[in-house]
Amino acid sequence: MQGNLNEIDIRSILQLIELGQRTGLLFVEAYSYHNSYKVRVRDAECKQQSWFVFFFNGQIVYATNDDTSLSRLDDYLRYYRVNVQLNEMQVASGGLLNAPEYGYLWALLEQNIIKPAQARSIIYNFVHETLFDILSLHQGRFIFELGSALTPQLTTLEIAPLVIKITKQVQEWKQLYPLIQSPEQFPLLADIDQLRSSLPAATVKKLQHWADGNTSLRQLARYLNRDILTVAKTIYPYVKQGWLKFKYKNLINLSKNTEKLAEELERNHRAYIVCIDDITICEIVETILKPQRYEVIALTNSLEALSRIFQLKPNLILCNIAMAEVDGYEICAMLRHSTAFRLVPIILLTGRLRFVEQTKARILGATDYLTKPFTDTELLMLVNRYINYSVVSGDKRETTLVDSTKNGVKNNITEIASLSIRNII
Repeated sequence: MQGNLNEIDIRSILQLIELGQRTGLLFVEAYSYHNSYKVRVRDAECKQQSWFVFFFNGQIVYATNDDTSLSRLDDYLRYYRVNVQLNEMQVASGGLLNAPEYGYLWALLEQNIIKPAQARSIIYNFVHETLFDILSLHQGRFIFELGSALTPQLTTLEIAPLVIKITKQVQEWKQLYPLIQSPEQFPLLADIDQLRSSLPAATVKKLQHWADGNTSLRQLARYLNRDILTVAKTIYPYVKQGWLKFKYKNLINLSKNTEKLAEELERNHRAYIVCIDDITICEIVETILKPQRYEVIALTNSLEALSRIFQLKPNLILCNIAMAEVDGYEICAMLRHSTAFRLVPIILLTGRLRFVEQTKARILGATDYLTKPFTDTELLMLVNRYINYSVVSGDKRETTLVDSTKNGVKNNITEIASLSIRNII
């Protein structure tokens, strides 16, 4: 099983592996993009990230990323005050050559340097961290290969509860944008005087220790044995007040040509609309919308349309309910199961729309509906309404969400934040 993440999302892939009780390895790869225009940065300037998840009978045994430095394991060992030179240890052999970090963990366990409960906790954190990253992805590719189980095994984790929990965390994480954007950001004190005047001395001292500009949010979460969302939400009020700021350790410097390309894409950005219906309706839609500078793509075969839509990535979809191969309801439901189309407006077209059809359309995720025959004004009003929503990036919507809270009472924020950080750190 393999494909692109704009065709099927990670959550669905994990569900398939769980339902099929599969044993094997999932490889996920993603690329970095500039802004919301997905301008590919040159390979020399951008790291290509990848992750590996190991399964046994539909449960997760272990998960990791492409970092072979063992720094992640070292970070978690710091919480347990285990000080050992990992590279000098003898690693257990047998099935662990493709997971050296897992091998080192087992060596620590066999030499009684850590306890089984600690090892299981570390593996859980490995898996949680990896799933948080890959469930946040929208672009990339994946390969799942059936194979023998990773051995020896210390624990197995059920997929469904983990996915539900982490998906919720990913959604909450997005609400911290744009003030907090990445687990790889490094917090740094920006206004020590304000911190000292608003927080207890002990809390300020802890912030000075951790927010040194050399410890990432992810490392901080590992050192404290907390999930990344909890740590981010704890320091969020300080970032919001401007008392803490972030930096990236390795900033990507885009070339002038890449920046120009991004600007050109922004200037020339046009809304693309896919119309799935018979040729007559598609021509009517194109006649109405083309003078308004909308790009209309007509697809008359609903089965073929499903695959074409993922390639075209339209801003809005018009779809007839009564189609031969796959009806509009089915198309709507399938698209809503894909991360790439969860927010894309889908307008269903129908010759008649009773209450039952309206209810079904809403349940399956349709944004709106339009009864045929329709006038130019009716179509334009719907398209203009939802295109204006669709072409605004998710980043901007999230910024609005953050900005809407800026008028809160400062004293309350400071008090809550102070209590939170004392409990976490």
